[in-house]
Amino acid sequence: MGTRPAGPTYRRPRRAVTSRPRGRRRADRTAWVAVVPLLALVPGWLAAMAVWWLPVRFAFHLRYWWWCLAYLAVGAALFWQPVQRVLLTRLLGARRPTRDERVLLEPVWAQVCQAIGLSPRRYVLAVIDGDDLNAFACGGHLVIVTSYAAQWLPEAELAAVMAHEVSHHLGLHTVALTLRLWLSLPVLALARLGFYLENVANAATSAFAHRSQLATAAGRLISYLLRAIAWVLLISIVLSGALANLVGRPAEFEADRRAVQLGFGPALADALRRFVATGSHPTRRSWRDRAFASHPPARTRIARIEAQLRHRQGTRYR
Repeated sequence: MGTRPAGPTYRRPRRAVTSRPRGRRRADRTAWVAVVPLLALVPGWLAAMAVWWLPVRFAFHLRYWWWCLAYLAVGAALFWQPVQRVLLTRLLGARRPTRDERVLLEPVWAQVCQAIGLSPRRYVLAVIDGDDLNAFACGGHLVIVTSYAAQWLPEAELAAVMAHEVSHHLGLHTVALTLRLWLSLPVLALARLGFYLENVANAATSAFAHRSQLATAAGRLISYLLRAIAWVLLISIVLSGALANLVGRPAEFEADRRAVQLGFGPALADALRRFVATGSHPTRRSWRDRAFASHPPARTRIARIEAQLRHRQGTRYR
């Protein structure tokens, strides 16, 4: 494990005078708006759950709505720390930090939690293998950073990035995101099954029905039907994802604003500049890139952070 490049020494941000605990969770406007993409996914989820329910019904005589409620109950467990450590991290392709990564992450994490007024044990730190400077939050307590960011971000910038992700948790931005992830699983599984059966139907048609026009037509009809069902299911996920990206960009601005209030503004702006310099935040040239981007442009975020810092500086000296 390499050492971090030279960077500004981490300093504990000054606490602002406030009557509200800094680590208190409270749903902001963007958290409520994030419910819209979740609702857009519900029809596709109900349809997929109905298909998966059919064999369960014959085996256990379980009612459909109890089947759906049981699935939702299991999803609610994703907000429980032990489940996040074992299940949610694996669903996201993350893992526990190695010993060398803990040496880099834990001191910075402890300082961030101290600045916010939280216990470091309240959240779950995880690492996802990747060669870009990135991090994200999920579940109720999960903060994930890439292995590259853990190793190469200077301490001050790493602390700012972590504070930004914790700000998502404090604003309850991750609740709808996590539920959307959970509801999409049966839809994706059924869509993949549909595409697989389509390939099987095409192969069977080519192998056994090439001498019969009627059998060939029937095989193609089954193949087209399976493809249509798979795409109908995927439409709900695509629509939900597009809506999530649209309403998720204001959540990034809100998390930046909270990080600035916590005292991490300058380092967060430096981290975003590093993202731009290393190509971790690609330039969006087409309208489609901008429409389906999950985050606002880094340069826009930097400009807003700097404006907030100037405003805070001017307010301080009035």
